[in-house]
Amino acid sequence: MSLDQLNFEEGAVLPINKPLGWTSFDVVKKLRAILHVKKIGHAGTLDPLATGLLILCTGKQTKAISHYQALEKVYRGELMIGKTTPSVDLETDFDREAAYTHVTEAALLQLAQSFTGYIDQIPPAYSAVKTKGVRAYTQARQGQPTALAPKKVFIRAFTITSINMPRVTFEVTCGKGTYVRSLVRDFGEQLGTGAYVANLCRTCIGPYSLKDAYELADLDRRGVQSCK
Repeated sequence: MSLDQLNFEEGAVLPINKPLGWTSFDVVKKLRAILHVKKIGHAGTLDPLATGLLILCTGKQTKAISHYQALEKVYRGELMIGKTTPSVDLETDFDREAAYTHVTEAALLQLAQSFTGYIDQIPPAYSAVKTKGVRAYTQARQGQPTALAPKKVFIRAFTITSINMPRVTFEVTCGKGTYVRSLVRDFGEQLGTGAYVANLCRTCIGPYSLKDAYELADLDRRGVQSCK
């Protein structure tokens, strides 16, 4: 749908391509200023170092945020084996290295299959999960990581798409609440090498696709005029 056809104050659903380095709240704050709407929220956090599809709801559509949060999601990314970081991405420095020459392509493909279906997953220490009202990443950045409880998540598919040691590209289709960084962390632990996320992009949320998402620059140029 054209931006000119959307009524942001009444209620609209905006698929946005989140830029690298932005938090999901950064996008909400930016669009609130551009569109001059009071009610706006996002339907599923993306890490600052992840890019891709973020769904924003405005006006009356904010009541449907839980619906969009529950939709299945698809991610594409690259993981690196043989090194780890506390955040399981490049937000923090490397803290461990391990040899990976013994790891075969067959082992990678087979192990990925074991991470499908319903699995128990512990959120990353650097995550937005709250413990006693405090975000886990706040405590982690203060050097006080908290033991987080595991939760059951659903992973429909974890597919290795290419291997160029130590770089492994993958695609994940998963349900609500799944942390791809936790998946990569656990994958590396099972290999005995450790692993971290080198880059990550969310490409789909239910029927919404990244290829149909608006760029922030488009809204910055046209949002004020489009707001009815």
